[in-house]
Amino acid sequence: MTYIISFILSFIISFTATPIAKKLSFRIGAVDRPGEKRRMHTKPIARFGGAAILSGFTIALLFQIIEAATGSMDKFATARQLIGLFCGIAIATGIGAVDDIRHLKARMKFPVQFAAAIVFVLISGSHIISYTNPFTKLGYSVLPDIISYPLTILWIVGITNAINLIDGLDGLAAGVTAISCLSLFFVTMLSPQPDVYTALLTLSLAGATLGFLPFNFNPAKIIMGDAGAYFIGFTLGAISIQGTLKTYATISIAIPLLVLGLPIFDTLFAIVRRIKDKKPIMLADRGHLHHKLIDMGLTQRQTVIMMYIVSAVLGLCAIVLANRGVFAAIMLLIAVAVFIIGGARSMSVINSDDPEEDEMLMSHNRRRNGQKGASIDDTAADAGVQDLDKKSAGTADTDEE
Repeated sequence: MTYIISFILSFIISFTATPIAKKLSFRIGAVDRPGEKRRMHTKPIARFGGAAILSGFTIALLFQIIEAATGSMDKFATARQLIGLFCGIAIATGIGAVDDIRHLKARMKFPVQFAAAIVFVLISGSHIISYTNPFTKLGYSVLPDIISYPLTILWIVGITNAINLIDGLDGLAAGVTAISCLSLFFVTMLSPQPDVYTALLTLSLAGATLGFLPFNFNPAKIIMGDAGAYFIGFTLGAISIQGTLKTYATISIAIPLLVLGLPIFDTLFAIVRRIKDKKPIMLADRGHLHHKLIDMGLTQRQTVIMMYIVSAVLGLCAIVLANRGVFAAIMLLIAVAVFIIGGARSMSVINSDDPEEDEMLMSHNRRRNGQKGASIDDTAADAGVQDLDKKSAGTADTDEE
């Protein structure tokens, strides 16, 4: 019941706060204006929706903290964990909010993102402690602190920017986040000893993003902006190392890599592409996965739904990995990937104008019209014959008289 309350509360708060965030966006100047080639919007749109998502998540989590403090439910997290999380969120979301209003350059945002990750790690004490290693008896190896802490910081900063980079189409980042959170929730609940803290965080974030999604889906009335993307990315990065990595030691990093596989792949692909083209890594362009699908002929909605499906499949693979093992997860991924690739190509064909299909349709219509014309001519001929017969019969009667 606790999980349901967290989900519903975060959804309601986010849903009702989004119209307020939209009005606030225009008042403070947090508006996304069209003009760049990579942007998909054709008119100015509010970009402070992250405030609504943050409100839904925070209020739902504070409600559970109060419940735990009053004894209505068991304690689910230490004060150190919560303080570290909220301090990191405040720093990451703060720089995102400033960027939404003043449009900062990447070199000004990166140091603040690293600061947020460092503050979180130092206060909460959370860090990646192991990685999957099938060549050992335990199935994993423990990382030394000199590698563990820097890797954790890089992971959080990487996921923060991955969510921001994937936020290129209406509803894409919000939907993918909700799917990832629900996947992490089910993975957590399938463990022998479910981590209540991780479960509450994932459901609260899922509810908050789903409450925002009706206003963000194409055609969007508001977007989450950098504040929302940084908040979601930072929180997902923190959740993944605080929960699943300590729950599933033997498959450690594999689960969050699968669950967040779509934004991670898109980010890595963007980095490699920009290095190859000798361009700055943080230079915005129109070469992301969702742009490629648009260029294939898919509509915005079709592209977003296709990427939802990919994210859901990766999440399902993570669940299968946690419950059934590596082999079952790999087989599922391969099987579904074939249908996804075929489906994407079929969608582009459906949207395109095929000259052969048009010619076949016109030929069919001509034959159909020709048959109708022949039928009309036959009917007229039959009518003429009947008239002649009647006239002949009339003449014969006259002669007889």
